[in-house]
Amino acid sequence: MTGTPSYEVVVAGGGPTGLLLANELALAGVSTVVVERLAARTGQSKALNLQPRSAQILDLRGMLEPIRKRAIDELPAGHFAGIELDYAPWGEHQIGIPQARVEEYLERRLTERGVPVRRGSAVVAVDAGPDEVVVRTEAPTGGDRIDTADDTGGTELHCRYLVACDGGRSTVRSLLGLRFPGRDARMSAVVADVTLTEPDGAPAAGSWRLPRFDRPDGTVAEVLPLTDGVYRAVVAGPEQQTLPREAPVTLDELRRALPAVATIRWASRFTDASRQLERYRHGQVLFAGDAAHIHSPTGGQGLNLGLQDAFNLGWKIAAALRGNTTVLDTYHAERHPVAARVLASTRAQGVLLVPDPDVMALRELVTELIALPAANRYLAGLVSGLELRYELPGGHPLLGRALPDLDPTLLHAGRAVVLEAGERARYPGDQVPGYGWGDEALLVRPDGRVGWVDDGYEPLADALTRWT
Repeated sequence: MTGTPSYEVVVAGGGPTGLLLANELALAGVSTVVVERLAARTGQSKALNLQPRSAQILDLRGMLEPIRKRAIDELPAGHFAGIELDYAPWGEHQIGIPQARVEEYLERRLTERGVPVRRGSAVVAVDAGPDEVVVRTEAPTGGDRIDTADDTGGTELHCRYLVACDGGRSTVRSLLGLRFPGRDARMSAVVADVTLTEPDGAPAAGSWRLPRFDRPDGTVAEVLPLTDGVYRAVVAGPEQQTLPREAPVTLDELRRALPAVATIRWASRFTDASRQLERYRHGQVLFAGDAAHIHSPTGGQGLNLGLQDAFNLGWKIAAALRGNTTVLDTYHAERHPVAARVLASTRAQGVLLVPDPDVMALRELVTELIALPAANRYLAGLVSGLELRYELPGGHPLLGRALPDLDPTLLHAGRAVVLEAGERARYPGDQVPGYGWGDEALLVRPDGRVGWVDDGYEPLADALTRWT
């Protein structure tokens, strides 16, 4: 045991959720450390897109353009169960970028801010008291570690708050003995980054290809171009249903579904299990990302749901540490319903991917419905996160919404801003469909959501007390 370092916050998990959260905390001046069991980033591409709302929140911190430079493409379309959605009615697009590149940028930004990322440090014990959490970390059994001057054996870290961002098999969740209710997996699939023996016949870069359901054995398989001759392959068939989650993905297995596969760069198995914590806060321990919810990756919402958890949580922890004793309770109240809705959406999409003649008839009907502008707009807003509105006291239609066309530089410091009535002129009323608004002053929270409107419901001072 080497010393007892103290931090205001320990973040368990160095994936995109944990790294963005740590950046948010550092921006607010919160003493933070990230502990990650892996000794180094894997470089695995994993998720491939930033949904429009995720791009917006990164823009609010000045991080979008550096990340965009690492992107593969700007993808105008999303999809619902592989059925294309047009984001044009929202005036937005998603960014095609491997998750690994997002993680690389976020971790480098932490390094520049002097926030330690302790790799090769697995959480093995958590002692959560009413005012302090003690986190014990050790090198993973049989794994590599990177030693530092104050981390040469096991380490105890003392903190005010522990945030578990340690994935769907969360160690912190397990150590606390928390239930993770939901539905077990009903299907298994393989996702892999591959090269092809006949790339000339592969889909062109920037194109979307719908899944194929016409294979005699019911296998669903598809290929999507990435970059530098690498393709994303997804396979779900009878063979995948017989193999355990831990079984390695072999070249022969992929070739039985996709004969043109030449090599595997990275591969993993996933399921459509759907689970969610009943509460995101347990005293001084909070949960975000896959540690709080898991679902099928259908629709490409997993990475984005975690990033938006972190964006909602970071400034609230900072406010709690500085004396606001109630704001942290709004994290669960706001984010739990959002994830529940995503879980329901992905389950619905999973039904439309079943290679059954009756389901295919339903899929054809849903495809026709999505071609209707109103249906497309609704589902595009759902999948992208653009339609999200938190239910806040007051009832004004702007409350809880992301303010359209907000100058992102106003929130680069991560602090709430008040827009006086005269500053409202540059936000025309038709930017939010269905209603307009007058010249009311607004309080915009650090996450870009409207937290107060000068409509007579409450004084600005009360809103400032609630949110800052």
